[in-house]
Amino acid sequence: MSDTALFFDLATVPQGSKARSVEVATADKVGRTALSVTFNERTARGTPNIDYIDMPTFLELPIEFENGEISVDILGELRADAPDYARAFAGIAYRITETGFEAVYLRPLNGLRLEPHPPRSRRAVQYFSYPDWRFERLREQYPDGRYEAGADIRPGEWIELTLRIQDHHVAASVNGETVLEITKAKSPPSAGRIGLFVDIGTQAYFSNLRISS
Repeated sequence: MSDTALFFDLATVPQGSKARSVEVATADKVGRTALSVTFNERTARGTPNIDYIDMPTFLELPIEFENGEISVDILGELRADAPDYARAFAGIAYRITETGFEAVYLRPLNGLRLEPHPPRSRRAVQYFSYPDWRFERLREQYPDGRYEAGADIRPGEWIELTLRIQDHHVAASVNGETVLEITKAKSPPSAGRIGLFVDIGTQAYFSNLRISS
């Protein structure tokens, strides 16, 4: 896309969207009509608790994107059947192709408003690149935590997540505050689609998607 600004209120599913291992519906949530996106284990490929983390589990939107800004309001909660390690994971996938994608997602249960103990207090926002650089490998090879950060959030509230993306540079803002800045992203820049990302144990709601080049 070139010199383009797009807006979707997400009160309905955008035409041409593709659910990839998620279930999607509209729902009224905390004062607005939004898209409910839930991880669906029945359609996911892999082994529970092993292969379901940082995978292609999102509503893929018919929007081409390479560089620019993506912003969306997210409300993440735990499902009743969530495993112990679930943190209400929800975020933005981008540059989605047949072979991979990048993403930044929130962990509201690690948010500073809940006063978690370290290191969880530094792990409310996460970048990863699928398939080679999921969070576990990033955490192992970069123990300084450069691909994740803390944020003043908690579950059950609307959170504005904004990504400013230019080639290998990614800056993530939460409610207007830049909390994570990456200068060496783990995928080569390429055009691809945008997705509303969720992970295991999460019930997430998305509203007011804004995209500009």
